[in-house]
Amino acid sequence: MSVVTARKLQELSQAKDPIKATMAAVGDLSKEEVCSDMVLAATYIRPEKTIGGIIRPIDNIKEDEFQGTVFLVLKAGPLAFGDWEPDDQKGRLAETGNWIVAAIKDGWAINVNGVPCRLIPYERIRMKISNPDLVF
Repeated sequence: MSVVTARKLQELSQAKDPIKATMAAVGDLSKEEVCSDMVLAATYIRPEKTIGGIIRPIDNIKEDEFQGTVFLVLKAGPLAFGDWEPDDQKGRLAETGNWIVAAIKDGWAINVNGVPCRLIPYERIRMKISNPDLVF
């Protein structure tokens, strides 16, 4: 893992607002295009300091990159919706800023500007959640 990525992981783990911090770290994606039914999602990096006040070491923080199952939707492809969804709700799981849950094996791991991300097929999203700390 590069030093830049490790530094970004630590910054993300210390952020007060993980959505804003992740979006800022990834940068502008307006000129980038996600294909077909894929969803580009950043891996959630849990806070460095736990609710109980324990400070997680950097090695533990780095594990979130490889073992995390909660993701922040950054961008979705034009076919990122399910045929099973009603017309007025198609693609609702893949709206930018949503927290989603997916199996790590279902996504292709990539780094976008040093931020760990995955390209996940829309049909492999298993949950939409309001709080990323809900699922561990």
